[in-house]
Amino acid sequence: MTNEKDFAERIEKLVSLGREQGGMVSKEQVEEAAMELNLPVSGLNAVYDYLKTKKIGIGEAMDIEEALSKEDRDYLKLYFEELSELTEYSEGEKEAHYISAMAGHLESQTKVIEIMLPQVVDIARLYADQGVPIEDLIGEGNVALSAGVTMLGALESGKEVPGALAGMIMNAMEQLIGEENDIKGRDEKIVSKVNKVADAAAELAEELGRKVTVDELVAETKLSRKSIEDAIRFSGEKIEDIDLSNN
Repeated sequence: MTNEKDFAERIEKLVSLGREQGGMVSKEQVEEAAMELNLPVSGLNAVYDYLKTKKIGIGEAMDIEEALSKEDRDYLKLYFEELSELTEYSEGEKEAHYISAMAGHLESQTKVIEIMLPQVVDIARLYADQGVPIEDLIGEGNVALSAGVTMLGALESGKEVPGALAGMIMNAMEQLIGEENDIKGRDEKIVSKVNKVADAAAELAEELGRKVTVDELVAETKLSRKSIEDAIRFSGEKIEDIDLSNN
């Protein structure tokens, strides 16, 4: 029986594969993953739905533009205009620069960055609508790319370079999204805690006809002293129905 951890890991591998393939997986790849997980037909439909939320198309890439905000679209328009001024390289020239970059040649590393810049944008579009502006995603991807071209020495051939760099770019964007979501989650918890204490203080203050003390809140509510004091601190000591003069 497949457990939840196995299921989550296999589905995330499918998502990663889709991003490596330009935002799509084949129906056969999905069915292969479903067979490994012993999923029924209803489970297969759930996988399709999940892939859709991650902007991964089946058989063909989804129209990512629909998920972008006006600000993101405007930024991309200007950014693409800048990228259009970059030098175009033949496949042979790209391969030569990949190999030279692997050997540590600075000029070729710079050329590889130029070659990969459009792919940073393509990857960023796959992560659109996940809580981070596309401008920030591209910036983080470019930083990862600049660092990545200095770490290609362990590769065996130039053909591995684009995939290796794309993986580094994706990892950087995923880490940024994770960090941003963690921050937003903490902020939401803080706001919730402050509101909960403020509501309790307002209710008790209305009953008593005056501001309440922390001790009274502890005694009359199920809130702990730590929760109340944390909320006061997070609010900048601006919960108006709590009397702080004796604290």
